[in-house]
Amino acid sequence: MQAGKPDARLSKDEYYLGIACAVAARSTCLRRRFGAIIVKNDAIVATGYNGPARGVINCAEVGCLKDETNMPEYKGYDYCTAVHAEENAIINAARHGTSVLGSTLYIYGTYAKTGELTEAQPCDRCKRALINAGIDIVVIKAKDGSVRKINTGDWVYEDSENYRRSMANARKQ
Repeated sequence: MQAGKPDARLSKDEYYLGIACAVAARSTCLRRRFGAIIVKNDAIVATGYNGPARGVINCAEVGCLKDETNMPEYKGYDYCTAVHAEENAIINAARHGTSVLGSTLYIYGTYAKTGELTEAQPCDRCKRALINAGIDIVVIKAKDGSVRKINTGDWVYEDSENYRRSMANARKQ
């Protein structure tokens, strides 16, 4: 920074991803921490992080069942009591009667042990929830540190094509 010149201003995407990163710090997950914020008309309308349902014990209290059973990342969702960050953001908006139709969701993830960035790619369940909630765009920080924007409409096509392929394979058997 030169004398008399202001610091470079963060882009809106970096600003909101930074807030999502701060939200992720509330997660009780011992593996990965995710934070999500929903922005509508340039205002944050809801936040969420991955963790169990309200009042349910969490991994920080008793340990991680997925670690105990050597479950790989992004597998074994039935083992875990966590509600995903995207889901919690949608749920928190609903609890307060806030519409998320036409909004953007920002999601940021880190590894719990190291604090390193992990790409916060929504799982299939969360993709479907985001589509049904009416969220138009999802913004993530990619592994290389770049900002990536995803149109949820693309997931409608992908999910439909995956289902068609699965159905065709099932009929061949």
